[in-house]
Amino acid sequence: MRNFLAAFVAGPILLAALSPPVRAQAPSLAAPNAQFQIPVNESLTYAVDWRVFPAGTATFHLQAKGNKVHVGATAASIGTVNLLFPVSDRYDSVFDRQTGCSFEYRKQIQEGRRRITGLMQLDYGSHLQKISEKNLVSGTYKQQTSPIPGCVTDVLSAIFYVGSQPLQIGHNLYFPLADGGHVVPVTVKVEAKESVITPAGTFSAVRVQPTAAAGVVKNRGDIWIWYTDDARHLPVQVRAHLFWGTITMRLNSFSGQ
Repeated sequence: MRNFLAAFVAGPILLAALSPPVRAQAPSLAAPNAQFQIPVNESLTYAVDWRVFPAGTATFHLQAKGNKVHVGATAASIGTVNLLFPVSDRYDSVFDRQTGCSFEYRKQIQEGRRRITGLMQLDYGSHLQKISEKNLVSGTYKQQTSPIPGCVTDVLSAIFYVGSQPLQIGHNLYFPLADGGHVVPVTVKVEAKESVITPAGTFSAVRVQPTAAAGVVKNRGDIWIWYTDDARHLPVQVRAHLFWGTITMRLNSFSGQ
């Protein structure tokens, strides 16, 4: 269950970012729509199942200071999954809620014997993404600098960026995503309206499917996100069909504004 958090929290966007670099020109990042404002103070918790087994818990917490929003995400394994493959991951992102532009993205991964920390900083003045990563087990450290075309999002804030856009059935969203030294054009297909049952209640929701250019995500698995069909566009469910099984994340509780 490697990349545990990626699979069921940031997975829909991260799988695109893990793709090999593509030559397609990255689309511009449209500003968040005023009708679907990104929350300024909100906490969401999720129950995570792997196939039919309880597998873990996940959280998102959003906190705004001025126009900057900090998003923190955590994931932890529980029960039998924790005995087989213990997980304790944390991801953090800072972005502008007026423009959608990401400023930095951090990760702290503890999955099995893996221990990795990483930082991506986005410098719009010099049009560069600056990446540093350390393997805490081997002690190896790497740095990388690569160009960005302009305003981009990252794999964590992108989940809420999508929710800031009108989700009209049959329409696609396009945006550039920076990760791992690449800028990946991402397409989000707005597929259907459905009723979704979660521990937090039953929601009328819009189902979307993120994909990467050239169909790379298709080779890694299929992932969908369900957002509430209202002005909040809360992510209430995520489902990933991956080669090692299906992971489903359902909203357990939420609070804030």
